[in-house]
Amino acid sequence: MRLGLTVALCSAVSFLVGITAAGDAARSALAILPQAPRSADRPAAARAASIAPAGATSFADVAERVNAAVVNIEAAAHPGRERRRLPDESGFGPGDPNIPHQGSGSGFVIDRQGFILTNYHVIENADRITVTLADGRALRGEVVGTDPAIDVALLHVNSVSALEPVPLGNSDELRVGEWVCAIGNPLGYVHSVTVGVVSFIGRKLFDASLDDYIQTDAAINFGNSGGPLINARGEVIGINSAISSRASNIGFAVPINQALAILPQLKTRGRVSRGFIGVVLTDVTPDLQKSLKLPVGRGALVEDVNEGSPAERSGIRPYDIIVAVDGRDVWTNEELIREISGRLPGSAARLDVLHEGRRQTMQVKLTERPSEPGGADPLPAQPRPEPVPSSDLPLGLTLREIDLAFVRRMQIPSSVQGVVVVRSDPAGAAFVPVIRRGFVIMEVNRQPVQTVADFARIVIAARPGDALALYGYDPTLGQRAIILATVDAR
Repeated sequence: MRLGLTVALCSAVSFLVGITAAGDAARSALAILPQAPRSADRPAAARAASIAPAGATSFADVAERVNAAVVNIEAAAHPGRERRRLPDESGFGPGDPNIPHQGSGSGFVIDRQGFILTNYHVIENADRITVTLADGRALRGEVVGTDPAIDVALLHVNSVSALEPVPLGNSDELRVGEWVCAIGNPLGYVHSVTVGVVSFIGRKLFDASLDDYIQTDAAINFGNSGGPLINARGEVIGINSAISSRASNIGFAVPINQALAILPQLKTRGRVSRGFIGVVLTDVTPDLQKSLKLPVGRGALVEDVNEGSPAERSGIRPYDIIVAVDGRDVWTNEELIREISGRLPGSAARLDVLHEGRRQTMQVKLTERPSEPGGADPLPAQPRPEPVPSSDLPLGLTLREIDLAFVRRMQIPSSVQGVVVVRSDPAGAAFVPVIRRGFVIMEVNRQPVQTVADFARIVIAARPGDALALYGYDPTLGQRAIILATVDAR
């Protein structure tokens, strides 16, 4: 587990999904859902007025209005169907693949024609889906479309009478500290209501380029998966999806705006296509601007370019800064990701790029985002070198020169030259917690590093408080990255 965060998906199923994952999961190249710009640029008073309910909040009233639209979903699979194991913390094991399997989750009606939103993991690989309405009617559910990338599925049921949908809100207007409630069927206790607040907005759990989770302390348990997260006005602003297995009050929901953005594709195509140019990005921060002597303090800084990608064919290179798309300024890498992924594969985008300080315009033809992010196998154990006193380790790192055996074992590209991190000392000066064993440092502040002596010379020359941009290759992710470290007083 990479940052110690264990996240289990919330379906009460022995064959439907549970995930153990980390907060700094591999940063996939450009792909995220199209979203409306956040409301952060609106005046705070205007935002507060737009979401504050009149009078005191009564979730009893909210639950009474919304409950009829919340459904229970039973999903069954024939023997032998492939399924993923739930984490041990959930209390469910993998089960016997030779017997039928059944599990349950939640969902909610979004229109009178019988369309229902839920999580993909609730119905994944199911052979039969049964949707039970609040009035007790059990209907056969059909899968209309799925998007495993953000764990959303669209179902449809045929009903002789029109169904009552739940009002849908605007998740971009959410604020941390706002009251919300969750309704679902945790552990089979149908139509349970829990209340809490929004704890964080935009949490990254699995894929940093896609994730935009709402974190809440409203109790979410196994079986809540797919149920609605509702604001004080009685509007759905999220789809409950995941919980932390190490705490009872940390849950996560997919923002409703993400689901609504892909709804047309789910209805018409049954799947989602996202634009992709094949780069790994980071934001331009004040420290990065200073350490790399960047000409601007905004934009999406390119860390890596996928081989054979549209970006590589267009001439985009590491350290380039993408500052505009089709004439629209880009301030963060997430803005660029939303803009690109909101376009269909095959379409073109005009990117304004700062290359070595000069502004250039590049035409990029988008391809489709791969369904699975690339990555490498976990780093195998390596022999530990002779220990070096911590006080002699710049940034608390033990390093060694890259050698042929390491290159072959880890399948390091021939273009990667540098020194390998063997150990990171937590008590060392300027300890860098995000740097992993096996990371190959290629440059420091754009100065090439070929030997341990090169690294030491550059770092020792830095003054306390200086920011150092370590550019290198991470074999566990199979991509290049920039890691920022600040020099402490020695």
